[in-house]
Amino acid sequence: MSEPRWLDASQQRDWRAYVDGSVRLTEIMDRDLKTRHGLSVSEYEILVRLSEAPGHRLRMAELADNASQSRSRLSHTCSRLESKGLVKRDNCGTDKRGVYAQLTDDGFATLERAARDHVEVVREYLIDVIEPEDLEAIGRAFSAVLKRLGAT
Repeated sequence: MSEPRWLDASQQRDWRAYVDGSVRLTEIMDRDLKTRHGLSVSEYEILVRLSEAPGHRLRMAELADNASQSRSRLSHTCSRLESKGLVKRDNCGTDKRGVYAQLTDDGFATLERAARDHVEVVREYLIDVIEPEDLEAIGRAFSAVLKRLGAT
């Protein structure tokens, strides 16, 4: 068995900064969305993905891939959104196994309100505290990570 390729001190420092910063930022975004709009970050992300889809509608399998959630987790999250009247699900007419998630008018209105507050949190804790070239570097870095993970 070969020896692991341990991180050097600077790699470890940067890795820990990423882990700690991303966890804390997600916690802040989640707390803010829940307090102001009754949405979790994962619920918000589903609303965003549906709002960007043609007709504000996606197959559940595609939505799971786009929102980076397992199919079972997505199903539970969509059930919560359905009970709030923000999403509705319909069977696919051409594929009996397929199910669509559709953003409702209330869901779109909720997303519009939440997005105004959410963007301010993103700006306050990320965009406005780093240099533009660092933001570009983050974008390049995570595009490479997503490519490696096969998520592009």
